Amino acid sequence: MAGLAPRVEYLAGFCCPLGGLAVGKPRVLCHGAEVFLSTGSELVYVYDREGRLLIAVYKFPGKVWHLELLALRRALYVLCARSGIYCLSLDQASRSVSRDDKDDRDDQDSEDGQVDELPVPVIPVHPDTCVLPSATLHAFTVLDDVLITLAQGPTQWKVQLFECPCPGEDPRPGGQIGEVELSTCTPPAGSLGEPTAPRFLPVLCCASPPGSRAPHGHPWGSGGVTLEGALFGLLFGTDASLLESPVILCGLPDGQLCCVVLKTLVTSRSAPGDPKALVKILHHLEEPVIFIGALRTEPLSEDVEDVYCDCLVALGHHGRTLAIKASWDEAGHLVPELREYSLPGPVLCAACGRGGRVYHSTPSDLCVVDLAQEVSPWDLTQRDGAPGGLPSLLCPASLSVCSVVTLSVSSRAPEGGAELLALSAKGRLMTCSLDPHSETPHPTRVTSANAGQKIKELLSGIGTVSERVSSLKKAVDQRDKALTCLNEAMNVSCALLSSREGPRPISCTISTSWSRLQLQDVLTATCLLENSSGFSLDRGWALCIQVRRSSRALDLDSAVSAITYTIPVDQLGPGGQREVTLPLGPGEDGALDLPVTVSCALFYSLREVVGGALALTDPFKDPSSNERTPDVLPEQDGVCLPLSEHTVDMLQGLRFPGLAAAHTQALGPLSPARDPIHTFLETCCGPVSQPAGPASLRAKYLPPSVATVKVSAELLRAALGDDHAGVSLCSATLQWLLAENAIADIVRAQALSSVQGVAPDGTDVHLIIREASRGQLSCLWGNRPGHQQF
Repeated sequence: MAGLAPRVEYLAGFCCPLGGLAVGKPRVLCHGAEVFLSTGSELVYVYDREGRLLIAVYKFPGKVWHLELLALRRALYVLCARSGIYCLSLDQASRSVSRDDKDDRDDQDSEDGQVDELPVPVIPVHPDTCVLPSATLHAFTVLDDVLITLAQGPTQWKVQLFECPCPGEDPRPGGQIGEVELSTCTPPAGSLGEPTAPRFLPVLCCASPPGSRAPHGHPWGSGGVTLEGALFGLLFGTDASLLESPVILCGLPDGQLCCVVLKTLVTSRSAPGDPKALVKILHHLEEPVIFIGALRTEPLSEDVEDVYCDCLVALGHHGRTLAIKASWDEAGHLVPELREYSLPGPVLCAACGRGGRVYHSTPSDLCVVDLAQEVSPWDLTQRDGAPGGLPSLLCPASLSVCSVVTLSVSSRAPEGGAELLALSAKGRLMTCSLDPHSETPHPTRVTSANAGQKIKELLSGIGTVSERVSSLKKAVDQRDKALTCLNEAMNVSCALLSSREGPRPISCTISTSWSRLQLQDVLTATCLLENSSGFSLDRGWALCIQVRRSSRALDLDSAVSAITYTIPVDQLGPGGQREVTLPLGPGEDGALDLPVTVSCALFYSLREVVGGALALTDPFKDPSSNERTPDVLPEQDGVCLPLSEHTVDMLQGLRFPGLAAAHTQALGPLSPARDPIHTFLETCCGPVSQPAGPASLRAKYLPPSVATVKVSAELLRAALGDDHAGVSLCSATLQWLLAENAIADIVRAQALSSVQGVAPDGTDVHLIIREASRGQLSCLWGNRPGHQQF
């Protein structure tokens, strides 16, 4: 751009999340030497440009989505996500902070880990400053004495008007004075039905005619523009011009650009009519609207004092740009001229400046286009031939600044130049100055001051390039690691799914045994994970074990309960083993409910592996993709590969102390732990008489319980097959019944046909297999309380 040279100066750095700031949430407002800044978190910073220091930090109860500053009132309106709008009086807030409060906040911030990051105390915002509590608000603006909000309903957007309080009054709005519904919308749903943060926020802008004046002389906020009378009448109609009413412009995430006349919306509450007649759709960009603004493209006469905008501009996320201006047709009639342009995208933020310039940021550059020029935005001599016309082509010019997520045009600029206040994706606050006198056609004399300034500019450019390279390298490394892990996970999944018959490359064997824990006998399940494949189970893999208890046979009201244990599997290479032991019972009531089903599966967490790569998305790409991570990768998202399932029944829960090995004979009958003091007193007092309670009487006099099952011997012999050749049918049957029991090897070695053991509840059990007459095999199951054998 001939005659304009960008110069970047870094002011301060602010904390930002890993992966950079998100698009659409950060805000920067400047008033004089004060800069009001939000990074999209709960904090709002106040920065002094002249002193180059941070003078205040306000902490709100939710993430900040939008800021509006009323400079003369010294009031800051803040929209918090899922909370509402807060009105902060800057002067009163500054005076209310005492030294003791600062010390208390310093202690609190040090516990939160923020004291080293912020050089000033964090001032918590009181809940009483919430002027409009609402969980559905997505945008707002302040115009005169009216607070205008845009809320998202279940199916439609809704514009609402509230009375804005005057200075010295109650800060809460006086009441709702108007409402109208806009187009339909589809709110995004979270993983558990909770609403998620929107990817794009709607945009509100108030356009006023030249004759519009505030009733009480109150200035409007930072989201208002004043249009020329001709353009205002062409866009919004005769009624809005006669009423001298401001118009609310709404840019929606679906691409619609619609408007509502403010005064007709107020009167419609007393005389309601068709709500659709109050809303007018100006255009449809077919992509999310990022910015709505206005600027002056025609030069002003020397005797003109008031400067009104003669061009309305709207930008979409993918670069589609709309410009509307009042122009003359061939017949000499005043008509609206509408042009669409295509700019490089995605557009992260935009702002309108003097001289017909529009500044817009992409992930890789900050560009400027000139709507007052025909061919080159840097050449001030070439203009469009038609008076009042728009250029047929826009040629963006680079300002050599990347990853700007929010932008504001400062009023402290030299004549013919511009000064931009910008916040980068890394949280760096900077100014970009365009000085029309920095370049001259003749060579200039190099002085020490010029050389120093040139060195600063070169170093600033080197720092920007270094930041880009570092971010790109970090993003590429993270994605490489994620792709490597995904490739390993794919290989493991294919190996397991393709080996359903025969030995599996990764297996999990489940066995049960009794052990002594805390003076009590406990039935435990041991899961042995073996990796016989050529792949390694690294970060992201976990062994999930589910213990599912069936309802009791005699208790029809009892439900099936399940407990899932998740054990991370770290660095389990080929040939490695991992053993996990879990208790199966008894529970707190002393009962062991059988059967119990134990299921084992491998789970691969995509969030743990891929989520980090998405969170570190390159800020020079589209940073808005960071907000899609919770939708694409919910907490439960992953790959589940079943390995094995084992059911523990009554036969596996039997114990046989008489046949057990020496190291297992110490386990006694299942009984609750006894009090050591009670045991000591019994020893001192000597033997006591046998109790005469109902349990002892039942054990002494009632006969044992006996259950007999008769099966055809030929049928059983055919079912057992040749696996038990050379063994009697009775012994083979007992081996088959106790095949999953820990005593199976002893029964097989001794060729037993009857065993005596202990049930899980501590009662004696006698299991006898014998061959009855006429080719029938009889299986007797007998038990009785106590220790009497039969």
